This record gives sequence, structure tokens and C-alpha cells, in this order.
Amino acid sequence: MIAHLRGRLLSKSPNEAVVDCAGVGYGVTISVATFTSLPVEGAETSLHIYTHVREDQISLFGFAETQEKRLFEKLLTISGIGPKLAITVLSGIAADRLVTAIRSGDHASLTKIPGIGKKTAERVVLELKDKLDDMAVPVADASGVHHGPAGDDVLSALVNLGYPRPIAQKAIETAIGKDAAAAHDFETLFRAAMAAIR
Repeated sequence: MIAHLRGRLLSKSPNEAVVDCAGVGYGVTISVATFTSLPVEGAETSLHIYTHVREDQISLFGFAETQEKRLFEKLLTISGIGPKLAITVLSGIAADRLVTAIRSGDHASLTKIPGIGKKTAERVVLELKDKLDDMAVPVADASGVHHGPAGDDVLSALVNLGYPRPIAQKAIETAIGKDAAAAHDFETLFRAAMAAIR
């Protein structure tokens, strides 16, 4: 099973990329979000891969971010959602907005996505609402204050490393409290938050 590809990007379109790995060109179905993060054609790139095997074909689905791949895999657990619809969902709404919509039971946002009707939206919310605790959403403290894009990314990184969300949020707040400028730089804030956790 192919889980990761790294190689030269031969071509890209909003729904497919071809990656040359040691002379073999792999056709990979991608979301619009992954397409926008790809480098120019000819540059080196890497993708997290989900391999879908059917009797008559093997399909590769590629993701720039591990969170997007994990969301894709969770969508596949729902009856009526196959890989093509799952990639359409991820092209129709940003990963963090999808997590927020599912958690808050926002059926209206889900039904705006092509291919997702009212019943499918209800199934998605019902089956995934309590299974997304490890997925990052924009960080906000108790007063609802956001810590900016760097804070969101650091929270995501800390949660993905296994730290509980409340502890990660507290560490970010502590780091920003000591150095407000850190809120604008991912690396500085990440290091300061790690130090605060320890």
C-alpha cells in the first residue's frame, strides 16, 4: 500500500496531480485545497497518500496535510460516501470549517457542498460529531479571543503531538503573555509553547 509519495511534480490541475517518483508517474486525485498548496510544475513535492483498491482498479488520493487525509478517512466510514465524494467534500469546504460544521451540527453549511444532501449531512454530523476531538479547529480561549493564524497552527501541531487541547491552549496563552510578538511567528510561538508545557 502506498502511503506517501515524494518526487517531481509533472503536472497539476484542481483535481489531479502527476508525481514522478524514480521515473514512474503516479496519477493522484487531489482536493482544491491540496492543489493550491502544490509548488510549480517541475518542482519537488510530497503528498500523503490514501490507496483505494477495488476489484478493477487502484486509485491514489493525495493530501498536502495529514489532517486533510485523516478527515478524508473519517468521511469514508460513513455509509454512502465513497472516495470521490469525500474528495469533493474536502474541495467544497476548508478542513477546519468542515470540522467546525460537523461539531456544531451545521447542516446548512454541509448541504452547500456538491453531492451532499440533507440526509447525508445529517449522517455525517450524527456519526462524526464525537469522533473529531483530535482534529484542530481555530484556537479561541474562554473569552472567544483568537490567537491568529500562528496560534491556530501551533494548537494544531501540539494536539497532533498528543497534548490535550486545554493544556495546549494554556501553553499558547502563556507564551503570548510573555512575548506578544510571538503570536505572529509560528516557530517562535511553537518553541515558547513547548517550553511552557514542559
